[in-house]
Amino acid sequence: MKTAVPCYYHLDVEVSPERVRQVKRILAAHLRYWNLENLVEPVCGAAEMLLRAIDEHASDKNVSTEMWWNGQHLITAVGGNDHGLRPDQDLRGCLEHLAATSDGWGCCATDTGAKVIWFSQRARAGERVPLVASAPLPITQEGLEVPREMLPVARLAAPGAAGGNGLLEEAR
Repeated sequence: MKTAVPCYYHLDVEVSPERVRQVKRILAAHLRYWNLENLVEPVCGAAEMLLRAIDEHASDKNVSTEMWWNGQHLITAVGGNDHGLRPDQDLRGCLEHLAATSDGWGCCATDTGAKVIWFSQRARAGERVPLVASAPLPITQEGLEVPREMLPVARLAAPGAAGGNGLLEEAR
């Protein structure tokens, strides 16, 4: 049985027409390395379309591209630093294409005002593979020893017959 290891890739790049083609080849190479050959065309095509639109409409061309693979879904995110970019107006054609070709998509702003557009592609039913289980970590703490003599709780708290306090009081 083939198992999947969660994978992550991050790329920062200044977008230009030449760089768009390079980024597409880099993303395709990572998808093939992760044994996701069937996702190369839809993911790289959508990422290329987003990068070209950002190159055309954004004044700040620095973008970050990330991919996460969890064994069932591949999530790709493209984030730009241009505060003036309006995805709902400038990138409407790209967003329509993402909605039509991906299993899920979204757009959000970060705390710094940057825009992030993400989309997900699901591995098809026959291609899903379970994640690799991690081995449990060894216990590093020492356990407490079991007392040899089991005392009733009442004897621990009750004062002694000789006018003394209970065992708990003596311990204090």
